[in-house]
Amino acid sequence: MAWVAWVHGYGKLLTPVPVDRTDTGDTGLTMNQRNQRDQGTRRRPVRFATFNVLHGRPLPDGGPPLSLAANPAEGPLARAVLSLDADVLALQELDRLQERSGGVDQAAVAADAAGLKHWRYASACHARSTAERGWILDPAEPGLRVYGPQDADSATDVPSHGIALLSRFPVRDWRARRLAPAPLGMPLRMAGRPGLTLVRDQPRAALAAVLEAPGGPFTAVAVHLSFVPGWNVAQLLAVRDWIADLPSPHVLLGDFNLIGALPRVVLNAPGKTRTPPSPRGWFDLARTPTYPAHRPVVQFDHVLANGVGVAAASGARTPATGISDHRPLVLELSL
Repeated sequence: MAWVAWVHGYGKLLTPVPVDRTDTGDTGLTMNQRNQRDQGTRRRPVRFATFNVLHGRPLPDGGPPLSLAANPAEGPLARAVLSLDADVLALQELDRLQERSGGVDQAAVAADAAGLKHWRYASACHARSTAERGWILDPAEPGLRVYGPQDADSATDVPSHGIALLSRFPVRDWRARRLAPAPLGMPLRMAGRPGLTLVRDQPRAALAAVLEAPGGPFTAVAVHLSFVPGWNVAQLLAVRDWIADLPSPHVLLGDFNLIGALPRVVLNAPGKTRTPPSPRGWFDLARTPTYPAHRPVVQFDHVLANGVGVAAASGARTPATGISDHRPLVLELSL
């Protein structure tokens, strides 16, 4: 569910995860042959996608819930992410071990379906979702935790809700950051309820990865920002400063809960630190509505980049998937 919002982030830097170094296949190639091979590879654009999946819930109501799927690998979420054919995929509103979504690790389901073996999931909150009381937080697990492929078969952890970043390329470093909730809620329209309902904000998360692509390293950052106006702007500025020391280009993608050109304006505002100096600043790589899914009229979901020109992006689309109240945003970027 989305509406306009903003947030100030707090969190900690995780220990970088090293990438296994493997044979590059250069044996026997001359320098010219290597350069020709690399230049040919670099011409292939990287396909990015961001999607707030609403825990894989089919919409409109009445579709078969994911929890009843006999095989989650063939369920609505798996089919949706497979259809995007992304090289780098940011997902928001994922469940991990929630009863409503079949008790599965949805990040692992998505990674398997999309064939993206390098991934992490960051919990925004450890809590159980209930129809009567909403989120019931687990006091024993108040903070951010990060899970990966090695945790996919674990059923001993407490249920959680969060975001994921999935990649076809090896990852040199991972970072994760908790974004604290706004102290005040927002009156929002809720499906099935008359008038406005006061909704409390929840913790959010950001995930950053330094990817080893054929054209060289770059940084991808997945975010899901608050729906509280002003608070999400502070969150976005905190994320911008947090990734300032990571390799450029930077590609920032997710559900910002900010409409139109606001994310670009915020990212290009003066601050204590700037993601590494670029005369061109941050660019919107696509301007197209993504919400609501049945008839998009506003753009909450964005892909922005620093260190590349806007002309490097192409093929933006927002395909219907049959799940969520958001459309995914998919585009290609030459890096």
